[in-house]
Amino acid sequence: MAIRTYGPNAVDWEERIDLDRLRGQRLARLHESLNRSELGAVLSFDFANIRYMTATHIGTWAMDKLIRFALLVRDGEPVVWDFGSAARHHQLYNPWLDYSDGKGGPPTGARAGISTLRGAFHPDAGIAEDVAAKIATELREHGLAGEPLGIDVAEMPVLAALRAEGIDVADGQQVFLEARRIKTGDEIALLTQACAMVDAAYEELYGHLRPGVRENECVGLVSKVLYDLGSEYVEGVNAISGERCSPHPHVYSDRLIRPGDPAFFDILHSHLGYRTCYYRTFAVGSASGAQRDAYVRCREYMDEAISLVRPGATTADIVRVWPRAEEFGFADETAAFALQYGHGVGLSIWEKPIFSRLVSLDHPEVLEEGMVFALETYWPAADGWSAARIEEELVVTADGCEVITKFPAEELLVAGRKYWTVGGELNTRREAQSHLNTSRDDGAD
Repeated sequence: MAIRTYGPNAVDWEERIDLDRLRGQRLARLHESLNRSELGAVLSFDFANIRYMTATHIGTWAMDKLIRFALLVRDGEPVVWDFGSAARHHQLYNPWLDYSDGKGGPPTGARAGISTLRGAFHPDAGIAEDVAAKIATELREHGLAGEPLGIDVAEMPVLAALRAEGIDVADGQQVFLEARRIKTGDEIALLTQACAMVDAAYEELYGHLRPGVRENECVGLVSKVLYDLGSEYVEGVNAISGERCSPHPHVYSDRLIRPGDPAFFDILHSHLGYRTCYYRTFAVGSASGAQRDAYVRCREYMDEAISLVRPGATTADIVRVWPRAEEFGFADETAAFALQYGHGVGLSIWEKPIFSRLVSLDHPEVLEEGMVFALETYWPAADGWSAARIEEELVVTADGCEVITKFPAEELLVAGRKYWTVGGELNTRREAQSHLNTSRDDGAD
């Protein structure tokens, strides 16, 4: 059965995404992952991990600043120390962080606190030491002062201050990523909704593409569509055209798209925290034989990989059907990394599992029902400058998988081709494109 896609609003006449259930199941999985580890607690500075643990969010402006932190101890409740008035907001609006004993005290799960602002605070201000003291107090109160503390990412002064408190610091990122590896039903629904928003963005982009449009203009168009649809954050739009397609630069420019150009795009955004990573390739105005051949090969690698996805298969099974780096012009797998690639998608990209010939053949990961990941393939054209890029997001089901990226990608679509008349009538460009896509009877380049 197809994964259900709902409207983003809450209604009383249909059971949709249950956000309270989402919060509870995520925390339960994190506890399970922590209990399987040798750690006594995990400390997070990473926004995705903090959100998974505490269901708090203060805006994307702060994602790269390492200013907030959260702690989860074995068999305990999460505590988040947040930026300025955000902690007060959590106390007012996040009842799931209220662990008070009913005696009128403030909620204990949301507290004011701040880290070192990536070194912007004066080193002698004692901020790192204050962070370490807060964590040490919690560990002592829970009888975990002698147990290892796992940390995902942190600044060196914070690590030094924790060690000065006598805390044994260890890698905690694996605890978080293992918890996030299998998605809950609500997470899958949110990821599918996020893809549906990108479906709509691609429809608008396809109708807009034509010679003279700039790559950065495409970025603006896609961003507006997504924000109008309610996107929380447009993480990036990778807009690549013409001779910039090979080699792939992974960043958009102000280049004007020209007749006969290939153009591929990767749209990354966040819907209630859940990301997309979703490539599509178009030809603009016309498509050469070399471009079509590259697209067919890129699609074949994708289809063969998708056909192998099922519980019990491994990442090694998938990457074996993809070409070696040397087959498409690179010296080794490091140089070609992320061109034939796969990665988990969730509250961030990239998550587990990872698919790459760089690591997966020697360190395979088993696919399990409930995983959500993206597979992406690439092939440079024989003309030496154009290329094809396709990416699909999949949910692993009980007996296979379901693709949740729906904008058509079975064949190379040509955008921006003008037909002034169809059947004797003057048509708009979009009407002409619609006619072209449904008839496809000329086969012209």
